[in-house]
Amino acid sequence: MNDEDGRMLRRVADYQFGAGAGAALFPAAEDLEVYRTTSGRPQQVVADGGRLVTYAVDGRFTLSPAGSRRLLDALDDPTHRVVVGEDSDPFVREGRNTFAKFVKRADPAIRPGDEVAVVRDDDTLLGVGRAELAGEDMLDFETGMAVFVRHGVGPAEDEAAE
Repeated sequence: MNDEDGRMLRRVADYQFGAGAGAALFPAAEDLEVYRTTSGRPQQVVADGGRLVTYAVDGRFTLSPAGSRRLLDALDDPTHRVVVGEDSDPFVREGRNTFAKFVKRADPAIRPGDEVAVVRDDDTLLGVGRAELAGEDMLDFETGMAVFVRHGVGPAEDEAAE
């Protein structure tokens, strides 16, 4: 990734996710690969561990689990998080959507359309997706989809060992 791409992508991340997000997602010292559209616009940013983000045509990022983990490590709780109970854990890991009645806590600053991490109480990442409700509404509603889960993280390590 060249310096110009890095500065632009870090600015977009800081705007979308908050101060410090750009440095967490795209550290200047890390050699990241930027895949471009045929017109030359950045489309995906990939690290050694896989895709971090896709830069969508609306000018916002969609996160991968790897990108979301970087943000969870850098941003204070509850920023961009939706916390669910143990009952939801296996379903979100499979990539199933998160419904409002299972949300225990949510960042009150979440707006519909925001990229969010679906986590357990201990901040373990379960999935990544797009908020369908505002953070406060996720707690108020008894029905309806809270998060459209784009990527589940797969089975827990203890389940995978069985």
